Amino acid sequence: MKKALAAEFIGTFWLVLGGCGSAVLAAAFPQLGIGLLGVSLAFGLTVLTMAYAVGPLSGGHFNPAVSIGLWAGGRFPGSRLLPYVAVQVLGAIAAGGVLALIATGKPGFDLAASGFAANGYGEHSPGGYSMAAAALTEAVLTAGFLLVILGATSRQAAPGFAPLAIGMALTLIHLISIPVTNTSVNPARSAGVALFAGDWALGQLWLFWLAPIGGAVIGALAGRVLFDAPPLAATEDAR
Repeated sequence: MKKALAAEFIGTFWLVLGGCGSAVLAAAFPQLGIGLLGVSLAFGLTVLTMAYAVGPLSGGHFNPAVSIGLWAGGRFPGSRLLPYVAVQVLGAIAAGGVLALIATGKPGFDLAASGFAANGYGEHSPGGYSMAAAALTEAVLTAGFLLVILGATSRQAAPGFAPLAIGMALTLIHLISIPVTNTSVNPARSAGVALFAGDWALGQLWLFWLAPIGGAVIGALAGRVLFDAPPLAATEDAR
């Protein structure tokens, strides 16, 4: 269990540092050519790399919505849910702190004014989308994410390719939803940077817990009907 929790902390730390770091440090400089595609790939690559690296220790959730969804889908024991969510949030906050230290190393950088890759709706949505549009986007895309996770790790799936499918799914999700919400589908990722952006980011954070978790449960219940779970022993050994 200790190794599993350490893996979730490290994986979530890597996701927030790599994904949000690409948005805060690189996307702000058009001459680097990273843009929407680069940030989307960065998020996908963080999950892909850590799913292969530490996924065998913990299952490679790195996301409270995924942990809750896997529990709802019958793939994860409820007794481990709270510890997983706790270390995921702590990993995200630690990454947000490291990123804040790096970003403020540039003279004149303002965490609040920059937005610090925080998620938002209304006037804080990159494209000016409403709260309802943001909630629908986050819920539907997280539901789709859980379907990919459950399908890629089911008994019907080819073994060894799940991290690739899951990482590419997260890339696709970001390509769709960065203009709408800056893309959450991960409450820990949202909390990890909102704490440093402060103000409006903390005020809107509730949506980026509620919508992804709701979507994850819906996706997981659908996946429970569609896909056969791996043998219980294999599921437990992976955690």
